[in-house]
Amino acid sequence: MNLLKSFGFELPTRIEYGPGVIRTLPQVLAQLDLQRIVLVTDSGVQAAGLLDPVCNQLGQAGIEYECYSQVAANPKDHDVAAGAAVVRAFEADGLVAIGGGSPIDCAKAMAICATHDGAPRDFERGHNVTAAVLPLLAVPTTAGTGSEVTFSSVITDSQENYKFSIRHTRIGPAVALVDPELTLSMPPALTAATGMDALTHAIEAYSATAAEPLADAAALHAIELINRYLRRAVDNGLDLEARAGMLMGSLLAGIAFSHADVAAVHCIAESMGGRYDTPHGVCNAVVLPAMMRYNLDWCRAQYARVGSALGLSEADEARRAEMAVAAVAQLARDVGLPEFASFGVDPADFDLLAENSVKNGSNPSNPRPMAVKDYLAVLEMLQAGG
Repeated sequence: MNLLKSFGFELPTRIEYGPGVIRTLPQVLAQLDLQRIVLVTDSGVQAAGLLDPVCNQLGQAGIEYECYSQVAANPKDHDVAAGAAVVRAFEADGLVAIGGGSPIDCAKAMAICATHDGAPRDFERGHNVTAAVLPLLAVPTTAGTGSEVTFSSVITDSQENYKFSIRHTRIGPAVALVDPELTLSMPPALTAATGMDALTHAIEAYSATAAEPLADAAALHAIELINRYLRRAVDNGLDLEARAGMLMGSLLAGIAFSHADVAAVHCIAESMGGRYDTPHGVCNAVVLPAMMRYNLDWCRAQYARVGSALGLSEADEARRAEMAVAAVAQLARDVGLPEFASFGVDPADFDLLAENSVKNGSNPSNPRPMAVKDYLAVLEMLQAGG
């Protein structure tokens, strides 16, 4: 840890955490003086029955609302544009996003597009965000993305099949209602994928070149929680303590990476998601162990500390770092994550995937410098089952 390195830390989101905290939504909206709301969600949240109680609360409180549920698993620029049109037509004064990272990320971009002229891609990396955006409340129903406390949004350019990021403190949710009861209905496969996604956030944040001490603390505690509770949550989805541990781990990991950065795992995952529309969390989970092996010689001290957070007691630092990589790979196997081959990635696309990975804004944050040849090496390693 470099204590002489300058950094800034800003968390624009007020966090309300606890079982049943979703029932305070009308009071929170009243505190923010919000009366006309667009609910942003997806078909999975609706099918799980999580939206109906929220709508009942709003109706009983006399809060007018419109529901926008046309959000894809990897939100597209046209999802954002259509949602922003709904917001403007309804003359909403705020947004409530309910779901995983897709609805929350989509709502962040909608909050900009409803208040600024331009297409979603115009705001890539926070460019052209010149004024206040509509206030957003985020209600996570998965334990993975941490998007409820980040000020970034990942959207797919549907013409180029390329994922881009909007990053600006103005799109950080005003309030996050973090209720572990809302994650009880997640099926095992989704629990596993989102949990490994959160672990990726924490490990990449801790080992990134942009790491800083406050984010480090959040990342390390997130790793401990995820390692302790992910297997339990996958084995028994009604284990509320395990669900709470995973949601807190995801929350801390979100704080960590939004104040440090993610790195090459996300660069590959977002490149694959843009090209093949593959689930982001699953991509991260599958790529993470291979990328850790590729990075090992460049960040042994960080991975050794990750090993300690994973409960490894090996005294030798170099050996503990190697064991950490193996432990992450074993965790992925234990919770049933698929092999890379299951994505059906065409090796003919490796060059394009590698080039798009280098273009990703988080590429410079990887501990090992990554050029096209390096991404090709990792992709080939993954294809070979490594």
